[in-house]
Amino acid sequence: MADKLHFSLVSPAKELFSGEVDHVIAPGTEGEFGVLAHHAPFMTTLKNGVVRVLDGDTTKMRLFVRGGFADVTPAGLTILAEEAVDLGSVDAATVESDLEEARSKLLSEGKDGPHVTALQAQVDYLTDLKAAVVH
Repeated sequence: MADKLHFSLVSPAKELFSGEVDHVIAPGTEGEFGVLAHHAPFMTTLKNGVVRVLDGDTTKMRLFVRGGFADVTPAGLTILAEEAVDLGSVDAATVESDLEEARSKLLSEGKDGPHVTALQAQVDYLTDLKAAVVH
């Protein structure tokens, strides 16, 4: 049996996953990367996207992260996400409704409003989450 990678994904709200897996693929800001057991240590930032957890060739779990950091050490991979959600528990209709509400708030704010940056970040996040849910 091949060696397993210890993987942990933590957000400020909770630990979403901790366990032994074969392979993790994550959305780095410099491009998607994969980590197996005994990977060389490194640290990188993450962009909004899907973290895929694999056992063998089978995707065991799909987690959506909103930015954060990935740290590969001899002990395994730890992802510290700004926000994270298990895509298996996401309702597409709710995401669509939240996205429309955020877009509406952004339009009513105007381009010089005090909350434009935060609202645009929310629209971007929900747009990315919506795309991940349908795939």
